[in-house]
Amino acid sequence: MYLSTVYRPAAGPRTAGGGVPATVVGLGLVSMVTDISAEMVTAVLPLYLMYGIGVGFLHLGAIEGLYTGSAAVLRLAGGYVADRLGRPKAVAAAGYALSAATKLGLPAAGGSLTGLGLVLAADRAGKGIRTGPRDAMITLATPDSLLGRAFGVHRALDTAGALLGPLAAAGLIALAAGYETVFVVSFTLAVVGVLVLVFFVPVPATPRPSRERVAFGRALTMLAAPGPRRACLAACLLGLLTAGDMVLYVAIQQRAGLPTAVLPLLPLGTAGTFLFAAAPVGRLADRVGRWRVFIGGHVLLFCAYLLVGVASPVIALAVLALHGLFYAATDGVLMAHVGPLIPAELRATGLAGVQTVQAVARAFGAIGVGAILQFTGVHTAFAWLAALLGGAILIAARLGRSR
Repeated sequence: MYLSTVYRPAAGPRTAGGGVPATVVGLGLVSMVTDISAEMVTAVLPLYLMYGIGVGFLHLGAIEGLYTGSAAVLRLAGGYVADRLGRPKAVAAAGYALSAATKLGLPAAGGSLTGLGLVLAADRAGKGIRTGPRDAMITLATPDSLLGRAFGVHRALDTAGALLGPLAAAGLIALAAGYETVFVVSFTLAVVGVLVLVFFVPVPATPRPSRERVAFGRALTMLAAPGPRRACLAACLLGLLTAGDMVLYVAIQQRAGLPTAVLPLLPLGTAGTFLFAAAPVGRLADRVGRWRVFIGGHVLLFCAYLLVGVASPVIALAVLALHGLFYAATDGVLMAHVGPLIPAELRATGLAGVQTVQAVARAFGAIGVGAILQFTGVHTAFAWLAALLGGAILIAARLGRSR
């Protein structure tokens, strides 16, 4: 029923060079500013948790699972409300505003793991609310043939923020500004991101919401269609075998024998590669097939896991580069693949559904990998993880070939 009403964007959307609509660039700038704000805070979390408070891999994995899974809690709700009201921009703005407000809660949390966890969970809940409507706006503003490029441009700008955030935090701390100053600057930047979204991002042509109230469960039946269903199954399987970022960075630091002071800088290797690769990989996905690129990204992650156990700083750089390429080939590419399979009037809900499946799977994956690392060595844990991921890649590739 739903797949028979696929929406086609209105002709002649406003573009900002290279055929990418202005809406996409505007959303990318919002994500960039917001990510600078977020990464200023999160870059030092692994160092603080592992070497400040003294938690082990098990607790680190659990915290990262909470951090990842919290975004999934309101992801579906945000997507459904955006579709129900026909106002994805307003719902996305509410999510960005919630994340901005949590920055003021960080100083109050102090060294309390419970308080810190609640603040981070609220921040990720804001991310969950905004992600589906934001990605739906990208698909509604962009012709289907350019979706890979559009998501690549958006993710490149988003990653620029992830690259600049840790540098900004390190600069403030080097100036002896203190953590409170970092939190205040982070909050200010998050508010700027909300203002840019509200006043400067063009609204794409959005289908009118149905006069008949569509039940939430009924809206999700679109995910039972063959294409979205296979994408969800593959994203779930691969997500369960994806190590959390914080766990991976600590494993690299320990195995390569790097000083603990280097740990907050390791995300820059991933973010820098992601930044430069996102747009070219998106264009490649439009040409050769988005599902092929998505599977290829997990092959790169498989290679990264094989290399984690090698005790060498040079190999550590290679792992970070592969990790960045993995994100470039999977993050926006999956949404570009699924977007055209879902009707426009339910697209925010559909994309949020796929993202929720992936986020929940990665949350459990982060907890599982942390538990394995708690009781085995880094080399052994990642060797097993690579073997299991290799099998999952073969199954996911076969799902993509199914008719």
